[in-house]
Amino acid sequence: MASSRSADRNMASPMTGVSAQARVGAAGCASHPHWLALVNGSGANAGRDLADAVHLLCSLHGRHPGLIELACNRTPDGPARAWLSRAAEDFEHERLFLVRLTATVGPLPSTPGAAETESSLQSQRHALETLATSERQGCALGAATALVTDWAVIRQILDRAAARAGLDHRLPALPEPSSIAQVVDSVAESIAASRALSFGADQLLLQHRALFDLLEARASARESW
Repeated sequence: MASSRSADRNMASPMTGVSAQARVGAAGCASHPHWLALVNGSGANAGRDLADAVHLLCSLHGRHPGLIELACNRTPDGPARAWLSRAAEDFEHERLFLVRLTATVGPLPSTPGAAETESSLQSQRHALETLATSERQGCALGAATALVTDWAVIRQILDRAAARAGLDHRLPALPEPSSIAQVVDSVAESIAASRALSFGADQLLLQHRALFDLLEARASARESW
């Protein structure tokens, strides 16, 4: 309960460069029990659960343009756009790896409730597009920085799936945490901008946790099917 209260406080507080990393650590994918199950899984169902995660992550983040590209296209010239442009280039390598991995792990595991799954994914894709195209100064940037930070955790699942599938993969080359702190501080010059950054980051993390809730439910449904 203490860690949950800490996460709630993080997600309710204004965002600064110093707090950006801690925010994702408290409320990102690593705090979800199914993330740990996927990273540590070695049972009979581990392969199917990993393949399911890869497919659903690709459905959310494997499309082009993605959240970071959309945010960059709508951001005026300045430090935020410069950071988003570099992040978009870096994340494109991650997107291509995710697409290639999805093809390598095989078909989406058969699971009850396929229609409900697609409906949930469609809602999440719409939510990410809304964040990326928000007119609130800082909202899209907050979502993009949270995505980049949380991706380091997600990548551990992808690496595990790639190793099981025999797919060569390189280390991720994403923006350094220090660059995230700098760009957040450059935008959070007012209370309104800081709140918009917080909102964007928090909503992105909520979508990621919702995805892991869905993956956990699908894994449980396959076990009892």
